Amino acid sequence: MNDELQHLKNLGKTSAQWLHAVGIHSASDLRRLGAVDAYRAVRTRGFRASKVLLYAIEGALMDMHWNDLPAERKEALNKQLDAISARHKN
Repeated sequence: MNDELQHLKNLGKTSAQWLHAVGIHSASDLRRLGAVDAYRAVRTRGFRASKVLLYAIEGALMDMHWNDLPAERKEALNKQLDAISARHKN
């Protein structure tokens, strides 16, 4: 199977399977949803993904290795994730 997601940087078989399971099947699906919402969808589905997946998705969208994301960008992703999580708890 030619999996478009697996051709993106940072995304392997498992992460692609998780993304498919939540309805993300292409790079355009991933761009439309964004890294934080894609990560949240995977976690909500019950997969035990670490924050590395969040960074990997962002890196895939930016065509860079997740470890090369600037610390400020990782912090911004975490703040966005925390803000969404806080809203859903209230």
